[in-house]
Amino acid sequence: MSAPDGSPVGAERSIGQLFASATAEMSALVHDEIALAKAQLKQDVKRGATSGGAFSAAGVLLLFSLPMLNFALAYGIRTWSHWNLAICFLLSFAANVLVAAGLALIGVVFAKKAKKGQGPQKVAASVKETAGVLQNAKPHPRPALPRDDVPAIEAVGRSSS
Repeated sequence: MSAPDGSPVGAERSIGQLFASATAEMSALVHDEIALAKAQLKQDVKRGATSGGAFSAAGVLLLFSLPMLNFALAYGIRTWSHWNLAICFLLSFAANVLVAAGLALIGVVFAKKAKKGQGPQKVAASVKETAGVLQNAKPHPRPALPRDDVPAIEAVGRSSS
């Protein structure tokens, strides 16, 4: 078994190797989080496109089906019920409005789902959390090696607060 950098597990690694390994892993994590944000954004865009498509379909259906459907339905109702032709046309129009309202309702549902999509915001919060952890993980400066004529300098740890 070996570590991500190829060295055997349990073997002593230098601070430079550990830092390089941590940097590589953090870089991979950031790239993966960016890919996740793109995937979630793509899903939100797809929901928005579905919503727009449903609204467009409702409009096109209402616009192009009204003349032919109204005539056919109105004359069909007139033949079946012997009602006044004006009432038959109103009933035919009401049926078209109900179908368009159903499609518009589907559009509203998908629009709400697309609006609620919080994918990129979740990833941004995760990236901020990762950055906060990395700020605390910075290596502290090492004390200089004492020379004979210079007094030894003691390293002081930094506080993150």
